[in-house]
Amino acid sequence: MGSMKFTTGILKEETNMSNITNQAPVRTSKFSLPNIFRNSRNEEIPLHPFRVIVEKEISDQVRSWRFIILIAIIVLTTLGSLYTSLNSLSEAIKVSHVNNSFLFLKLFTVSNGTLPSFFVFITFLGPLLGIGMGFDAINSEHNRGTMSHILAQPIHRDYLLNAKFIAALTVITFMFFALGFLVMGLGLISIGIPPTPEEFWRIIFFIILSIVYVAFWLNLSILFSVKFRQPATSALTVIAIWLFFTVFYPIIVNLISKSVIPGQMATSYQMYFAEELKVNLMRIVPNQLFSDATTTLLVPTVRSLGPLTMQQVYGTIPGALPLGQSLLLVWPQVTALIAGTILCFVISYVMFMRREIRSR
Repeated sequence: MGSMKFTTGILKEETNMSNITNQAPVRTSKFSLPNIFRNSRNEEIPLHPFRVIVEKEISDQVRSWRFIILIAIIVLTTLGSLYTSLNSLSEAIKVSHVNNSFLFLKLFTVSNGTLPSFFVFITFLGPLLGIGMGFDAINSEHNRGTMSHILAQPIHRDYLLNAKFIAALTVITFMFFALGFLVMGLGLISIGIPPTPEEFWRIIFFIILSIVYVAFWLNLSILFSVKFRQPATSALTVIAIWLFFTVFYPIIVNLISKSVIPGQMATSYQMYFAEELKVNLMRIVPNQLFSDATTTLLVPTVRSLGPLTMQQVYGTIPGALPLGQSLLLVWPQVTALIAGTILCFVISYVMFMRREIRSR
């Protein structure tokens, strides 16, 4: 009798196991979650839809040939600028008579004339990176007819636009930090001198400022991607704006500043007024804002970003500014870049929320 009960118990256990095995498996994410994201039944909680879209967009960005070509160009130019800065580092130390302690920062600013320095390359190639990652963010979904299929899922409409921006910004952030630490690592191996804590934090703030600068052009390209149906139209529009601010706008500002000066007999006040007008007009350009802020962070001896009178210069002692004072000096430029980025994102957000999502 005892053996019969034992055999019956085994058969019941086998029946229960077979029933569990025949059940349909629960679809979970491919990412393993830690124990804090499991419930009392040890079941994995599905990922948030916004996170799924962000991860999908990051994967698309990283695997695209467009991103691979852009990152290859930026890495090659970074290595070239680092090579020229290392070759001209000794001459730059001899020429500089004020505060030679910031040796590590010269890796980002010094050049021998054959190639521009690292931050000049970022000023020029950063907008191209942002434009390349955002000019077809929305209109490509319309042209492929996938926009209506994506938004037919039970997700909020703004998830798509927010995920496009967050994914591209995440890729840009990782890339710039990798480039910054690559330059620091190769510079440390080459010169054998580690950076001081102040130099390290100045480089970190420079990387963050570069991310904000590229994010502005990314949001501007996403704005025109929402505005125009064709990716070629949005790309050409953003590139035209970039070329205008980079090439033509400085020429217009120079003509305006020269027309203000009455002639060779101009007084010092008139010269100061013309120079101040030129500086204020150039501060509209995002490239100039980034260049001014970067120069102040990477060259601690810069004490002003505008014209100074003889009364202001008289009695000052040449020297380097501490990090806190440099940050206060560039705070208006950083605020302008952040404000421009937010403005472009808000406009694109409103346009996207009001736009018809059905393809033609």
